[in-house]
Amino acid sequence: MKQCLTLSPEDQCPDEDGDQSHAGPMVKPSVSLLPPSSLQLSEGSSSLLCLLSDYSPQGALPSWTLDGVEVNEGVLTSTEDQKNGVYSRSSTLTLSKERWEEAEVFGCTVSHHDTTQITSFRKSRCEVH
Repeated sequence: MKQCLTLSPEDQCPDEDGDQSHAGPMVKPSVSLLPPSSLQLSEGSSSLLCLLSDYSPQGALPSWTLDGVEVNEGVLTSTEDQKNGVYSRSSTLTLSKERWEEAEVFGCTVSHHDTTQITSFRKSRCEVH
């Protein structure tokens, strides 16, 4: 069971004439994946942050994987913010110390209409792909 705060396309509000379509250009999200800080890890917790920005229309849905397996527990996804015709949102994955230590590859997958983007972080190499 997903614990995300997300809206499906059916939940979107129609515009004034009742149409849910988007007349502007389709712009895929810019996706950034931030690993936990060394300070956070030294305190025994770990949160990863997936930032989605500058996309249009609304409807980008992030999800998380650990070593290729989808994770729903510990996920908190913001509502979509709109500014100057483009949207942004964030999703945080909070893990126990044990889950952080056991996993190697952390991924944020973003579905936006007909496109999917995968951004991953390999702990042992300390780099984002």
